[in-house]
Amino acid sequence: MSETGSTRADLDLALSLADEADAITLAHFRSRTLQVQTKADDTPVTEADREVEEHIRSVLGQQRPNDYVVGEELGGDPGTGRRWIIDPIDGTKNYVRGVPVWATLIALTVDEDIAVGVVSAPALGRRWWAALNQGAWSKGPEDSENRRLAVSTIEHITDASLSVSDDVGWPPEAWAALTASVWRFRAYGDFWSHLLVAEGAVDIAAEPELKLWDFAALVPIVNEAGGKITGFDGAYPANSALTTNGRLHDRVLSLMWRG
Repeated sequence: MSETGSTRADLDLALSLADEADAITLAHFRSRTLQVQTKADDTPVTEADREVEEHIRSVLGQQRPNDYVVGEELGGDPGTGRRWIIDPIDGTKNYVRGVPVWATLIALTVDEDIAVGVVSAPALGRRWWAALNQGAWSKGPEDSENRRLAVSTIEHITDASLSVSDDVGWPPEAWAALTASVWRFRAYGDFWSHLLVAEGAVDIAAEPELKLWDFAALVPIVNEAGGKITGFDGAYPANSALTTNGRLHDRVLSLMWRG
């Protein structure tokens, strides 16, 4: 099988896993009996988080037995080569309160590249996906067929729309400089901020505190849509993520750190 054919098969598997994850998360969403616990970092975890990750790991164990799996709830050896990276519910705080902005994030890395990314937000009726050199796509309630994504053509920060999660964890100068310079900013939050950039609806998204499973699935979607995603230091995202339409990226980084 060609590399492209193999990537397509991996994307198809990730989309199928997202279907199954959606069934689990929707079954528990807004349930009055939903079991919620608090982790050591004071963030919530639900029975749905664990059930989704356990199910995905089980299927991957059968379908891709030689691949590594890393997940938010059950950890795992990061390994080398092929790694599946799972966030069973990104936006768990929204999930436990009945806010529909949450999603399952599934990514596959092959060596140094994130080859596949799928983000599924079933309570919104939306899904986004991409594979290397195959474009970025989405489908929502308003779409009769899959829609190819492309970032905006905004070239000036004063015309740009910024989305964040909140102001927690930001370097004070960076927050003040950026929010004061854009045309508009809102807190759409979590995965959605970055995917709105991929859709061309927002021009800049930024989060100062992230883990691997928070951003891995976003990377190929943003890149294949023509955007750019890095850490706040301009390097590959690790503990933070700045997403732009590409045209604004260097100027945003300069503004955040030098005003």
